[in-house]
Amino acid sequence: MLARILTNAVVGLEAKPVEVEAHLQRGLPGFTIVGLPDKACQEAKERVRSGVTSAKLEWPLRRITVNLAPADLRKNGSGFDLPIAIAVLAASGQISRDRLAGHAALGELALDGRVRSVPGTLAIAEAAHRAGLRRLICAEESAPEATLAGIEPVPVTDLGEVYDYLCGRSQPRSVPKPLRSRVAYDGPDLADVRGQQRARRALELAAAGRHPLLLAGPPGTGKTMLARRLSGILPPLSAEEATEVTRIQSVAGLLDRRAGVVSRRPFRAPHHSATLVALVGGGAGPRPGEVSLAHRGVLLLDELPEFARHALEGLRQPLEDGTVTVARASSRATFPACVLLVATMNLCPCGARGDSRLECTCSPSSLAGHAGRVSRALLDRFDLVVTMPRSSGAELAASTGEPSESVAARVVEAQEALNQRHTETSPDARSLLDQAVDRLPLSARGRARSLRVATTVAALAGSTVVESEHIAEALSYRAPSDFNTD
Repeated sequence: MLARILTNAVVGLEAKPVEVEAHLQRGLPGFTIVGLPDKACQEAKERVRSGVTSAKLEWPLRRITVNLAPADLRKNGSGFDLPIAIAVLAASGQISRDRLAGHAALGELALDGRVRSVPGTLAIAEAAHRAGLRRLICAEESAPEATLAGIEPVPVTDLGEVYDYLCGRSQPRSVPKPLRSRVAYDGPDLADVRGQQRARRALELAAAGRHPLLLAGPPGTGKTMLARRLSGILPPLSAEEATEVTRIQSVAGLLDRRAGVVSRRPFRAPHHSATLVALVGGGAGPRPGEVSLAHRGVLLLDELPEFARHALEGLRQPLEDGTVTVARASSRATFPACVLLVATMNLCPCGARGDSRLECTCSPSSLAGHAGRVSRALLDRFDLVVTMPRSSGAELAASTGEPSESVAARVVEAQEALNQRHTETSPDARSLLDQAVDRLPLSARGRARSLRVATTVAALAGSTVVESEHIAEALSYRAPSDFNTD
């Protein structure tokens, strides 16, 4: 009396195959789950027993042992409820074990036998499809998500429907594959911004070349307002990028299953109290952090110095490599982290620094403490640093600025140019860049990033050659050595 059915365990964004084995033997009635289950998985014993009896099926009064193989892989979450219930029913002879061939199962059971959706359905369905399985038994809410992986879902609402299907009494309902629709951007528009032409130019450069951007200045100068409008000038997601973002949101439990494939670039703005694990990812799972949830989109760090310094330092490697690798004693997971970082900050604790009409009241010690919150190594990773002055009354009273739609069109053209052609650098431009290395605090990384920004400037200008004026503009966005304190 042994039965098996397949499912998957999500580790990071990767789904690893798990074989659920149920064995019944004589002895005092009992129910044991082995194979490194976590607390939620251990509690499946009560949910499965109640779900089976609520579905008016027979609960075997035997000694039941359920093994989740491989035994050295930790199993997390409640998605094992449904495969455990199916394996127990098959081991007790209520379901033919032959009917389980070619199937995988996934879902949480309610006490009344209903099947609930769980995070990570897309990753699990993709893994089942790669393993050659034909169908995935899952909650009705998860079925459209499973179709994205190319596997045929078997949508069920309760355990009774699962029993009828596996006994051959019913056929699975057809589930249409969600279409990827182009949703028009309806967020905040750049037309709302008055003045701040230099910051608007930096925003356009950041979008076209995916350059990290830092906006600094006194409170009320529009730093956050501009940063929140960066998403509106980014090009739409490609089909491959949309699948990546959908998979991440599925694992994180953030996916709107009714909408299907994600069509908008993600925008994440964590509070400055976020921990290192919240920003980078990790935990017992481990789970993706904010830098991965913003993959292919925008990560806004508002009031940058207010974040814990060790949390900010944890972002240095993801910003450089575009991935996060979380290593634990029992598991290792790699998350994508290709984000467009935009941050804002005041120039001093009181906020008056940089405003000619106010006097800074900060002491030298408080200024030094403020400067120490953001390391020079992290500042060096910002390609664009803009100090924003307070707008004049005439600027604030001016008519609306250029809308996001117009800027986005130029960004798309510049990105296409950057992707399709090789840009050369003129001798004068190279000479100017070499002089900057000797005269400015410009590291090897800073030199390479300045050249990248200059290439973006040239692309926006429609030029195939990086000239000295493009280098000069790129160098003007580098953070000065006294940026934190002056």
